[in-house]
Amino acid sequence: MLQGKHIVLGVTGSIAAFKIASLASMLKKQKADVTVIMTQNAVNFINPITFESLTGNKCLVDTFDRNFQHKVEHISLAKQTDVFLVAPASANVIAKAAHGIADDMLTTTLLACRCPKIFAPAMNTRMYQNPIVQDNMKILERYGMEVVTPALGYLACGDTGEGKMPEPEVLFESIVKALTPKDMSGVKVLVTAGPTREKIDPVRYITNHSSGKMGYAIARAAMLRGADVTLVTGKTDLMPPMGVNTVEIVSAADMAQAVKERAKEQDIIIKAAAVADYRPKYTSDEKMKKKDEDMCIELERTQDILGFLGAHKKEGQFLCGFSMETENMIENSRKKLEKKNLDLIVANNLKEQGAGFGTDTNIVTLLSKEDTIQLPIMSKEEVADRLLDYIVEEFHCKKKDAMI
Repeated sequence: MLQGKHIVLGVTGSIAAFKIASLASMLKKQKADVTVIMTQNAVNFINPITFESLTGNKCLVDTFDRNFQHKVEHISLAKQTDVFLVAPASANVIAKAAHGIADDMLTTTLLACRCPKIFAPAMNTRMYQNPIVQDNMKILERYGMEVVTPALGYLACGDTGEGKMPEPEVLFESIVKALTPKDMSGVKVLVTAGPTREKIDPVRYITNHSSGKMGYAIARAAMLRGADVTLVTGKTDLMPPMGVNTVEIVSAADMAQAVKERAKEQDIIIKAAAVADYRPKYTSDEKMKKKDEDMCIELERTQDILGFLGAHKKEGQFLCGFSMETENMIENSRKKLEKKNLDLIVANNLKEQGAGFGTDTNIVTLLSKEDTIQLPIMSKEEVADRLLDYIVEEFHCKKKDAMI
């Protein structure tokens, strides 16, 4: 995604400037070409040599630097820039950008750029909440620029509140999102992920080995492509993707309720969660004591969420399920596809090395009524993109058919 892309990082005078060194390093690891432009005030917080060492490019500060090639540097740089991120963005530079003021290397290059522009405000809470600053940020958004919402937390001035610059990982995601084609803009997508936990008593529960990685990768990929994404997730160790509406659940019944409440408004539903098929028929409010004899736990079926969605699928809605098998993968998955009225099912075999629970890779086969597409082993992020490529094409075809 970032290989060969030219990213400009504009750094202004803020204590948060040191975090941009980590961001520059992250971008270089993804083989992006990174140039850093600093304001004169920024050099009081971090040395330009730091950025030059990390990026391999000259760090620009002075608009009239005489040690340059024979070209107008800020114009030349603007022409080759794919994304311009200003972080930390002070109230001063936000005001300049909002009103077209170009009086240093950063603001002149910014004004000359026609690429996506992102601002990550970093300032005292009172400054951030000042109506003038708020109006300036709205002006930036009106001109098509993105303003990243600052984090809440302890600030360098000693206050606690809004105005803290987001962590480098959040800024990295903003850059990736800006570079991703928006072929799912305006589309509502619901993704389920992770395991469910079925209570036995206050201490014990029944669950499975799902890490949630596949569902989270799908939710993130759909968000990057412009979709309005809701992620309904069981308990995992993962951070929810940026820009995704996350609904946390525990049991299969919780997931069923959360999905049912939101299903009708969704254009695409992708059920990647590993939902328990059974739960204890009886649960105890107290811890069950260990006994000398064996214990039997009577189980009952949980609701088939995917079956319910298939039976109540609205016209034009695209429904995708997942099928993890250990034998007869294609045959068993095709039966689920038909029985549950799905448009697509993603099948994988738990016994294949590199597939299944907890791994960073997967080996899947996409099955529809017409297609059988076997994908090679790839990262779950790559699987998510290939899956969405297929779904987007089929979803738009389905919409056209519904309009005829």
